Amino acid sequence: MTNMDKSKLIKIISGLGLSENEAKTYLTALSLGPTTILQLSRAASIKRTTVYSVVESLKQKGLIIIEQRGWKQLFVAENPEKLQSILDSRKEQLSQGLPDLLSLYNMQGKETAIKYYEGLEAVKTVYENLIKDVRVNEDYLVLSDSSKWLELDRKYFLDFTKRRSKLNIKTRILLQESEATLEYIKRQKEFNVEVKILPKGVKLSTNLVIMPRRVAVQQLIPPVMAMTTENPSMIQMYKEMFEIMWKSIK
Repeated sequence: MTNMDKSKLIKIISGLGLSENEAKTYLTALSLGPTTILQLSRAASIKRTTVYSVVESLKQKGLIIIEQRGWKQLFVAENPEKLQSILDSRKEQLSQGLPDLLSLYNMQGKETAIKYYEGLEAVKTVYENLIKDVRVNEDYLVLSDSSKWLELDRKYFLDFTKRRSKLNIKTRILLQESEATLEYIKRQKEFNVEVKILPKGVKLSTNLVIMPRRVAVQQLIPPVMAMTTENPSMIQMYKEMFEIMWKSIK
């Protein structure tokens, strides 16, 4: 086994909640077979005094057992399938604690919170959450410069638009005038949207999405970032502003 392979396995085992020394000791015991503390210490490059406590911890976790041969005690690594049972146990513990964790999260007063997302990949998670949360027949209102929006990642945002079009929601969009907007208008039926063009001279550098329970504002120019809020008063204000603009454009 190369050092790179060994380091990778140590990282995987450590991800199950073991310390680095525990992972190294278990992996070493696995490769050596029945072995002594001294052999473990040398092969794992860990101080002998440290190996004693590490082995004791691994025994408690059921990953190392003691084999008695005459007067000698040998330490044997358990089958690696035991690691799966550790993972299953951690998942079960998380499942049991998740309701309490969610109740704490919901008590944070998130209705008044503003959350920030930095970078394009983080912004994409905002959009994924938007179409995940929207419900049938709800409004999905947008104020945007479609050219700048698509330029950020044309493939992703076109795919997002197509996925959104398959939802049974009421999408209305106010777009800054551009060639991309004219193309968008031609594809209204395909995208399942109703589009209006903003007056000449309007210059937008943000994308605004308004939904019944959430508002998202995305900056379209560097640095790319987004913010969301679930504050009912702010959502209502944005919705009223959108409706005023929508009705004023024939």
